[in-house]
Amino acid sequence: MEISSEKRKKASGSSNPLLATLKEQKEMGLKGSIYHRTQIDLTYNSNHIEGSRLTHDQTRYIFETNTIGVADEAINVDDIVETVNHFRCIDYIIDHAEDRLSESFIKQLHLLLKTGTSDSRRDWFAVGDYKRLPNEVGGMDTCPPKEVHQQMKTLLSDYNASGRKTLDDILDFHVQLERIHPFQDGNGRVGRLVMFKECLVNDIVPFIITDELKMFYYRGLHEWGHVNGYLTDTCLTAQDMYKEVLAKFEV
Repeated sequence: MEISSEKRKKASGSSNPLLATLKEQKEMGLKGSIYHRTQIDLTYNSNHIEGSRLTHDQTRYIFETNTIGVADEAINVDDIVETVNHFRCIDYIIDHAEDRLSESFIKQLHLLLKTGTSDSRRDWFAVGDYKRLPNEVGGMDTCPPKEVHQQMKTLLSDYNASGRKTLDDILDFHVQLERIHPFQDGNGRVGRLVMFKECLVNDIVPFIITDELKMFYYRGLHEWGHVNGYLTDTCLTAQDMYKEVLAKFEV
């Protein structure tokens, strides 16, 4: 029997139909659902942007069977571990979508993402904590390690000072987070997970940056503050693509 959106919202405690649906289908373990599709598409694309060699089909197979079929090819173990970990991250943002964004929340996502990877066995790599060594992104300097905590504290304080967020608010937060680059690695994936979560809780249709949109996305990050439309248009395009998926699943 089909469950009405009102009953679904009431059962989940959420006023957002999509969030309510994601929570319900997650608990059901419902295959072939919007939850199922979101897990695979968001994980595949976000990891692929960062260099994962796993295909969409391999990502789907891991999610559906918790195994991977390999034929005559070498697979990076970290790609597999981070794929499984990313599934857990999505579950976390669904379960905690309505939590106030905080340093501990963002660090928890990083912990979930990087646990069990080769990075986690390196003494200088802080899993679930801010970077210890300076780094850069796209040839640009980022926040020095000793200043990360204060800059993150300020960023979150400013962001949380207002009530319901607009898409521009969420994008601006994402850009500032990426420019701080608080972690040694995994910043992009953590940042995109946070964007998805914040869209859910602010009744904004979320979106998935696909590999095809990657270069437009990078240009948008670089030009934010000068030409904000580059990033906004890219994310609106991604949002339109996710709306088509939602329509297919009648959400």
